[in-house]
Amino acid sequence: MPSVGRVQATDQARSYGRRASLLSIGVGITGLITYLYFAIASHELSKDQYGEITVLWVSVFIVISVLQRPVEQLLSRTVSENLAQGTSIRRTVRVAATIQVSVALVFDVIALLLRDPIQNNLLHGNSTLYWIGVTAVTAYGASYFARGFLAGSHRLTIYAFQIICESVARTAFPTAVAVGIASGQTAVALGIVAAPTLSLIVVPFAFLRRFGGEGEAPAAPATSGDDPPTDEFTLARGGRFAGAVFLIMLSEQTIFNAGNLLVNATTGAAAAGYVFNVLMIARAPLQLFQAVQTSLLPHLTTLGSRGEEKDFRASIRVTVLAIAGFAGLVALAMLVAGPKLMQIAFGNKHTYDRADLVVVAIGIGVYLSAATLNQAALARGQVRRASFCFLGCAVAFVVWTVIPIVPSEVTRVVAGYLGASALLCALLYWLYRQPLEPRDVRVAPGSAEELELQLASADEAG
Repeated sequence: MPSVGRVQATDQARSYGRRASLLSIGVGITGLITYLYFAIASHELSKDQYGEITVLWVSVFIVISVLQRPVEQLLSRTVSENLAQGTSIRRTVRVAATIQVSVALVFDVIALLLRDPIQNNLLHGNSTLYWIGVTAVTAYGASYFARGFLAGSHRLTIYAFQIICESVARTAFPTAVAVGIASGQTAVALGIVAAPTLSLIVVPFAFLRRFGGEGEAPAAPATSGDDPPTDEFTLARGGRFAGAVFLIMLSEQTIFNAGNLLVNATTGAAAAGYVFNVLMIARAPLQLFQAVQTSLLPHLTTLGSRGEEKDFRASIRVTVLAIAGFAGLVALAMLVAGPKLMQIAFGNKHTYDRADLVVVAIGIGVYLSAATLNQAALARGQVRRASFCFLGCAVAFVVWTVIPIVPSEVTRVVAGYLGASALLCALLYWLYRQPLEPRDVRVAPGSAEELELQLASADEAG
């Protein structure tokens, strides 16, 4: 490879490290503040009231992750690819906006049609929590759209500021209850809808700046007249990508939250609150890892567009090693003082099993490794096959959790989480090791890789 290409790849790798570190700090602060939201709520509310808040949060988080994150990932990948190739991002933004608005409208209609079962079966007849949940999901649609745009255009300082504002706004509500300014479950729940709404005040500046400077982008690489018109980013193409990511997000939320909802349905809100607290060991690092995902997908997409396979694999390797070190520290902390730490954090309403806490800590390391391999699959255009891996593991987790092979529901949820994570990681690693199909390979124009592909094509034609 020419030396210039190697310098560009090295600079790109360093840029990824700086962006990931910056955003990790921001999301780390966000995770801590979000943790305070639940810690304060747990101390201020009764077991049943707190359990209902956790069910509301889990429900909202499942919906926004399944419905809103696909467009976030679509924007993050496609905008970064546009910038790497020097093409306009306007069409990408229009297509993504069309998908996001359509998703929001469909959700609102379905939520209104299913109001009675949602309100009565999931939220124990609490109409206030129902309206807070519906409004929060709609507001998060705009928030996640902005996140995807900011990530793809490498505006990660504003991204970090947005999510910090969101967590501060959310935690202000239970804090107001704790100091006596407000009172009751409704005041705590309002933080869930206020967070995405108030965080959007920073976004217009990022959109105006990017579109204002778009004309200074480098010219698009020259392409031959034989390039098929399907290479243009269309609504159908964006919809296929978002649809596959939808299945991935649905499967992820099933693995993380189906156990909590099943326990709520069979045992009650108090037990669901206990399961929620145990799995916070997994949820908090997952939220922190979104910083790495936000940096990793555009980074890998750029490397893939340039044909830098060696740097592509090095980025995956470094990320997985960092995850292993982090998970090891969390598992050690849970082994030494896990039950006591959980009671300090969430009060003495529950007694925590040390083995369950350690298993969840190990599981988060395995799952985050799988999530890293998933970002590699998205960047390489293997999104459909990755979605099949996720879907199969989610189905296996639900079957394991429902069938009473193990008497304890909590044990089934905890063991199922680790098992599903291990299976998912193995499947995605197998996919990662598969050679790319010719249509999946993207190389920089004029590079050595492009010449090799042209020679290989000429040999096949001859």
